Amino acid sequence: MLLKGKKAMVTGGARGIGKEIVLDFLREGASVWFLDLNPSEFQAEMDQAAQTGGGQAVFKKADVSQAVEVTRVVEEVVSEAGGIDILVNNAGITRDGLIFRMPLENWERVLTINLTSAFLISQAVARLMIKQRSGSIVNMASIVGLGGNAGQANYAASKAGLIGLTRSLAKETGGRGVRVNAVAPGYIDTEMTRGLPEAARQAFVAQVAMSRPGQPQEVAKAVTFLASDMASYVSGAVLRVDGCMSI
Repeated sequence: MLLKGKKAMVTGGARGIGKEIVLDFLREGASVWFLDLNPSEFQAEMDQAAQTGGGQAVFKKADVSQAVEVTRVVEEVVSEAGGIDILVNNAGITRDGLIFRMPLENWERVLTINLTSAFLISQAVARLMIKQRSGSIVNMASIVGLGGNAGQANYAASKAGLIGLTRSLAKETGGRGVRVNAVAPGYIDTEMTRGLPEAARQAFVAQVAMSRPGQPQEVAKAVTFLASDMASYVSGAVLRVDGCMSI
């Protein structure tokens, strides 16, 4: 098991890609504290995975865009777990629209949830990891953060900022045994993308060399790799999981 005995924290872990990350971590032997605004409808599946891997799956209600909430939940997890070995900043939202008609509220909300939350929780957890001289942080970016996308100026800016945060934090913490990386998914088959019109979905698939959307489990496997000791000399990297969509 790649993560046997590790203690992980995953934001936005109740559903979607976050849920798959939690499940994969549990199957690989980690104990996972996952943060979200609401409990997961997949808790029973998580508990089964935890039983298989020998860890535990613990839900923590928290709004990670609020500094007070971040302080509280990190203290709770550290008290219960005794430390944090892995942090995954996965929480994210979209509020799409052309920039000419984008309300300031939509710009600020996406930046706050997608980027500021990662800053706040990374700041708190990185301090702990530096003291223990070990740890892995994985940020959920996007290929949109690398190449931009019409109608997603706020989302693209947040993900580009997350890549910059990843590389800067990797340089700041590398000397203390802490690794920081990012995963940049492409077109992934999620609840959000399934809500797109069929023509839009087909247009996305047409850009993918592998001629299909990716699966959340495939993104989760990339996160597990970066979180594990298999990536012990990988830091500051942005791993594209996009089926050759962005080349």
